[in-house]
Amino acid sequence: ASSPDDEWPEAEKAEKLARGAALKWASGVFYCPEKLEGLGQYRSRETQRNSSIQSRLKSTVQSYLEGVSAGLEQLRSAAQEVQSVCQDLGAAQWALLDSADRFQGLQQMRTLMAEHVQLASVVQVLPQLFSVHEVFSHTLQLLRGQHLLEAHAELMMMEHLRDDILSQLHLRGLSSAQATVLSYFGGLQELNESLAKQLWDIVGSSLQLVREDPVLFVTAVRIIEREEKIDDTLLLEATFLPPGRPKGWRQKFYHVLQETITGAHFHAARMDAEGPGLARHLAALQKDIVSELRVVKDLMVQCVPAHYNILSVCTATYHQALTSHLQDILREDLDKQALFLLLEWALHVYHSPEMMGHPDLLPEVDVSALGPLMSPELMELTERKYVVKVKASVLVWMQRTLEVEFKEWFREEEPETDHEGFFQSALPVIVIQMLNENIQVASLITDSLQQKVYNMALEELEAFLGRLREALVQCGKEHQKDRTIPKYYVSYLLAMLNNNLALSSSVSSLHPDTAHREVPTSLRAALDRMQKKACQLLLEELLLDLQPLCLQLPFRKWLSGSQLVSSMCEVIDKYVKDFSRVKKPVFTLLLMESELLVASQYLRALMQKKMVCKSEEERGQLCDRLLQDATQLRELFCGLGLDRSQQSLEAVFALRELICLKDPALLSLEVLGFITKYPDVSDEHISTLLDLRGDVSKEVRHMVLEMMAQHPQVLPESYRPIFSTILVPAPELPFCLRKGKCA
Repeated sequence: ASSPDDEWPEAEKAEKLARGAALKWASGVFYCPEKLEGLGQYRSRETQRNSSIQSRLKSTVQSYLEGVSAGLEQLRSAAQEVQSVCQDLGAAQWALLDSADRFQGLQQMRTLMAEHVQLASVVQVLPQLFSVHEVFSHTLQLLRGQHLLEAHAELMMMEHLRDDILSQLHLRGLSSAQATVLSYFGGLQELNESLAKQLWDIVGSSLQLVREDPVLFVTAVRIIEREEKIDDTLLLEATFLPPGRPKGWRQKFYHVLQETITGAHFHAARMDAEGPGLARHLAALQKDIVSELRVVKDLMVQCVPAHYNILSVCTATYHQALTSHLQDILREDLDKQALFLLLEWALHVYHSPEMMGHPDLLPEVDVSALGPLMSPELMELTERKYVVKVKASVLVWMQRTLEVEFKEWFREEEPETDHEGFFQSALPVIVIQMLNENIQVASLITDSLQQKVYNMALEELEAFLGRLREALVQCGKEHQKDRTIPKYYVSYLLAMLNNNLALSSSVSSLHPDTAHREVPTSLRAALDRMQKKACQLLLEELLLDLQPLCLQLPFRKWLSGSQLVSSMCEVIDKYVKDFSRVKKPVFTLLLMESELLVASQYLRALMQKKMVCKSEEERGQLCDRLLQDATQLRELFCGLGLDRSQQSLEAVFALRELICLKDPALLSLEVLGFITKYPDVSDEHISTLLDLRGDVSKEVRHMVLEMMAQHPQVLPESYRPIFSTILVPAPELPFCLRKGKCA
C-alpha cells in the first residue's frame, strides 16, 4: 500500500516549504535575546491566526459539499424525466403507426382544396376577363383622343391581368394553355404599337413641343419611365418574363431622339459641295445646332429626369453626326475653297464662342471630352488634298504668268525699270505674292498645313524656274533665226536676271519660321541655273557681234595696223552699257565673263593657223600688235570697272612673251613658266604657238613637248580655265593614196 506522502507529493512539498519559511522567520525574530521576552505574545497571536484560518477552511469545505449534494439531486431528477419522455415518445410512435392508413384520405381533400383556391381566383377575375375587350375599345378611344396617361393606365391593368394568368400557368406547368390566353389578349399588341407610335412621334417633335406645349412631351416621358420600372421589376424577379418584355422604351427614346436630330440636319438631299453652297450649309448647321442646344439646355432638361443626361446625349449626338457628315462631304471631289472651309470650320468655328463655346451653352455643354470632329488621320488626308488643290491652282497661275511674261518680250518697247533704272518685270512680285498668300491662308488652319503648303510652294517655284529656263532657251533659239525678234531681246534678258535676283532674295520671306529662313539647296541650284542660262544667252549675243571681227585675226593686214580691236572695244562697250542695267552682283559676273569671252576668242583666233611668221621682222610686228591689242582691251575693261587681277587678258601678254623670245633654245624654260601659270594649256596649244613663230626646229619642238610631258600640271581649285575652251584645228596629215598604189 502506498503512503499518503506518495499520493500527495505536492502537500509534502508545501509543508516542507512552510516549515522552512517558519524557521527562517523565527530565527530572524528571536536572534536577539531581548526578543525572547515577546515569545508568549507571538505564540498567542499565531494561535489566533491558525484558528481563524481553520474556521474559514471548514466553512469553504461545507459550502462545497452542499453544492455537490444539490447537483447530484438534480442529476437524479433529470434522469427520471428523460426516462419518462422516452416512454411517451414510444407510445406516440405506436399511435402514429396505427393511424397511417387514415391519413391517405387527406390527399384527396388537399387536391380539392387547391382546386377550390384556383376556382376562387378565377371567379374573382371573371368580371375583369369578361370586360377585357370592352377595355380594349375604351383604351383605343383614349389613345385616339391623346389621353395617353389614362390609356396607359388601362393598358398596364390589362397587361398585369394577362401576365398574372400566364405566370400562374407557368408555375403549374400548363404551357399548353398559354396560347389560349395570348390569343384572348391579342388586342394588347395593337394597343402597345399604337401607344408606342404616338410616343415616338411626340419624341420626334420634342424640340418643338418643349417650346410650345411641353405637357405632351412630359406625359410621354412619364409613360416611358413607368414601363422602365416594370421592366426592372420583372428582370429582378427573373422567375417569369411575359411576352414583349423588356420593352426597353428608354433606349428607344434615345434612339428616336438621335434619329430625329440626325435626320433633320444630316440626311438631306445632295448639297452643293462647292464654295458658296458649302459655306451656306455650314452656316445653317452652326445656327441650327446652337439654337436647338439652347432649347435642350433651357427647356427640355426640365421635362425629363436628371438621370437622362439629356443635354449630354444631345451634344454627343450632334458631335457624332457632324463627324460622320464631314466624312461624307470629304468623299466628294472638293475644290480648295471647300476644303479650306471644312478645315477652318472643324478646327476653329466649331469650338468658337459662335458655336459650341457660345456663352448661352456654357458651362453645361462641353465637347472637349468627345474628341475632335476630324480624326488625325482624316485631318492629314484632308490637308494633303488641300495641298494638291492649291498646287494645281498655283501651277495654272504660274503658267499664265509665264505666258504673259514672254508676250511682253515681243513688245515694241523696253521692259519697265525700277527707281534705280534697272530693268525688271512684275513676274517675281506676282509669283512671291501668290505663294505667300497661300502660305498665309494655310497658317489660319494649322502649323502642319502651313508647313505642307510652304514645302509645296518651294517645289513649285523650283519647277517654275525650270520651265522659265526652258522658255528662255526656246526664245533664244527663235532669236538666233531672226535677231531682230524680239527687238529688245538683250534688255529682257537683263530684266530676267534682275527678276532672278528678286526671287532669290524673296524666297526666304516665305518661310513660316522667321528664325529659320534658309533657302533649300535644290532651289538655290535652280536659281543658279536660271542665272547661268540668262548670262549664257547674253554672252552668246556678244559673241555673235564679236565673231565677224575675230575672223579677221590674224592676217598680215592686221599686222600693219587696223581698227579691228577698236571696233571690238566699241561692241564690248555697247554691251557693257546694257549690262549696267542689271544689279551689281550679276553685272560684275557679266563683266568678268565678257572679258573671259573676249580673251578666249582672241586666243582662239591666233590659234587657227591662219598665219606663220616668215621673218624676225614679222615676228616683231606680231609682238607689237599683240601688245597694242591686249593693252587696249585691258584698259577698256579696267575703265569699265574690272580690276587687272581679275582679267584673263594677261594670257595674251604671256603668250606674246613666247613669240617675242629671240633665242628658240630658251623656249623650254619660257614654256615651263607659261604652263605653270596656265595649267590648262595643252601640247596642241603650244605646238600651234610654236608654228606661229615660224622659226622653231623639230629638235626644239621635241624638247619643249618632252619637257611638258615631264612636268604635268594640276588645275588649282580657284583657277579659271581659258585654254581648255579653245579647240585647235587638227593637223593636216599627208595623204599619199591616189588612183594607184603607194610607191
